[in-house]
Amino acid sequence: MYTPERERELIELTRKLLKDLSKIRNAPLEEAREYAEKLREVIRYHDYKYYIQTSPVISDYEYDQLFRALRDIERRYPELVTPDSPTQRVASEITGAFPEVSHYAPMLSLDNAYTEEELKDFDRRVRELTGSEEVEYSVEPKYDGAGIALVYRDDLFVRGATRGDGEVGEDITNNLKTVRTVPLRAEFSRFGIKLIEIRGEVLISREEFRRMNEERMEEGLTPFANPRNAAAGSLRLQNPAEVAKRRLEAVVYQVSYVEPEDRFPRTHYEAVEMLHLLGFKTPFKDMKVCKGIDEVIAYCREWEERRDRYPYEIDGMVVKVNDRRLYDTLGFTSHHPRWAIAFKFKARQATTKIVSVVFQVGRVGTVTPVGKLEPVRVGGVTVSSVSLFNEDFVREKDIRIGDTVLVERAGDVIPYVVEVIKEARTGEERPIEFPESCPSCGSKLVKLPGEVAWRCINISCPAQVVLRLKHWGSREAMDIRGLGEATAKALYNKGLVKDVGDLYYLKVLDLVKLPGFAEKAALNLYNAIQESKTRGLDRVLYGLGIRYVGLTTAKKIAQVVDSIWDLKDMPLERLIRIEGIGDIVARSIKEFFSREENLKVIEKLERAGVKLTKTKLEKEGPLKGKVFVFTGTLKCCSREKAGQIVESLGGVFANSVTSKTTYLVVGQDPGRTKLTRAKQLGIKMITEEEFLEMIKDFVNPEDLKREGPREGTLF
Repeated sequence: MYTPERERELIELTRKLLKDLSKIRNAPLEEAREYAEKLREVIRYHDYKYYIQTSPVISDYEYDQLFRALRDIERRYPELVTPDSPTQRVASEITGAFPEVSHYAPMLSLDNAYTEEELKDFDRRVRELTGSEEVEYSVEPKYDGAGIALVYRDDLFVRGATRGDGEVGEDITNNLKTVRTVPLRAEFSRFGIKLIEIRGEVLISREEFRRMNEERMEEGLTPFANPRNAAAGSLRLQNPAEVAKRRLEAVVYQVSYVEPEDRFPRTHYEAVEMLHLLGFKTPFKDMKVCKGIDEVIAYCREWEERRDRYPYEIDGMVVKVNDRRLYDTLGFTSHHPRWAIAFKFKARQATTKIVSVVFQVGRVGTVTPVGKLEPVRVGGVTVSSVSLFNEDFVREKDIRIGDTVLVERAGDVIPYVVEVIKEARTGEERPIEFPESCPSCGSKLVKLPGEVAWRCINISCPAQVVLRLKHWGSREAMDIRGLGEATAKALYNKGLVKDVGDLYYLKVLDLVKLPGFAEKAALNLYNAIQESKTRGLDRVLYGLGIRYVGLTTAKKIAQVVDSIWDLKDMPLERLIRIEGIGDIVARSIKEFFSREENLKVIEKLERAGVKLTKTKLEKEGPLKGKVFVFTGTLKCCSREKAGQIVESLGGVFANSVTSKTTYLVVGQDPGRTKLTRAKQLGIKMITEEEFLEMIKDFVNPEDLKREGPREGTLF
């Protein structure tokens, strides 16, 4: 879509616009018109780099500055707003019921094949109907998402619809405008096309699906069963602004209608290539044109082996006759086209029995029923237990002890009960009785208004204290290596800690008292606790375990307050105005900061020197705009110290590899998860020596020395 020369021009234009922000804000109408056109052009380019190629060339902050500049111009001069402006993606109004619209061409289902023989039968029928000795097929991944149809007229996106009954779908144009991989303008006119309808699927990536479900479980909500259900449900939300928060992606893979008709691409492969060239997210790089069915079968088997390494859930491969001129000859049934078939992979579901139910207490007091299963293999993993989430989930599905259930492992989520096989009941199944008292401390359980879960509200409940300590030490919170559940339990049982604040007053002699802790292990844990003091405000907010405040929400809060104490007296109305925080989250925060016992813990943390103030996100320096993740042991210093050096030079220190990561610095004995993720995303991996070479002109070697315990604090 963009030549190297054009990319250089747009990056140069980006830099110029960022320097001219003050001029842009005060520009008269004609100058503002010119600026608006340039801003739209560079924002579209950066959307393409971020959402399609997943290789951004500017920071999120710089992108936000450009977007706000365009938004400000359009607010000042409404006549400059265009239908394809990036500002028109997110609507704020509730849409109400979705109107019905007719598709230009029917959206039929695909016939399925589960074996190689069924694929060969399909090929035989195609060859018989077309009189061909050998047929050329196009083969691509079969995405497991929600089907959509997009219509472009005169290069503008004018309509988006659900599949519906195949003939008529629901108009969800406003919702689809929030999906960043749906271009609001695409130059189909380059190919002589005036009107086009294209088919695709709305998806949620595995990584985003995990994040969403972690947040839902953090909030006491039932997680989504699989990415497909999450995507389909998101598309039907009535408020497009809420849809935008779901980070949906659209992949398009078929051209279904074109005007004028003679501009229809000759082959399916050429049609997808055209969409790819115009900036759509497509399966183009994963497609293969195969000569004959044996080559098709080999490619399908290859993909079945690699499906778990793909960023999206796929449940098979789609095999299509490549030459569109054969479609009329092959025709359709009432259900599916005869020129395409889906080869389905082995299922990720299995049936088993629930033999018993236990009740677990979470770190914020939520009591969760867990079904113990007859062990069964699901998706290559033996599953012996499954979360039943809450009482409403159990009652809605009518789950009983002794029931035969269908269990699914989709999207790498915890096993999920899809349905009860009621036909298998013998009459000996027993209803699940929820306890009235906490299984850990015996306190009476309560269910708060508007919530679905039973909770223990005793802050001294042993199960909660141990899990809160474990959560505080987790990687995404304060990242205290060595503070797992067993250590947390030992600290509590020995009477050494009653809350997270007590951790920072421990001495090495205290830690030596723990089972299995020699002096070296005690010293390592002590040092890890001390190093955690500089993690930052967002990590502290997340680590405190405030109900409904997940990592994403904690980061948003940390961007708008200067100190954790600002939240103590912040009015509810102002809390609600923070992006991503609604009434429920705001009330939970107010409740947390109204409790004296919680404030005492924060005071302990402050006295101990834990950083409770805002970290400046944008900092000038030679590493500005670069995101570093470290794995393994560094010889020069601790990973935390290396991260501090990165941040001091304007870079970003992160714990997890994502598409935004610039470098993964690999030390000794690196973690397999980070290495695998970096390879999947194409992240550049460098050695510790290469990292040191990168910063040698800016850092005093003394600054890299590993931090030891401070004198006088050990014993």
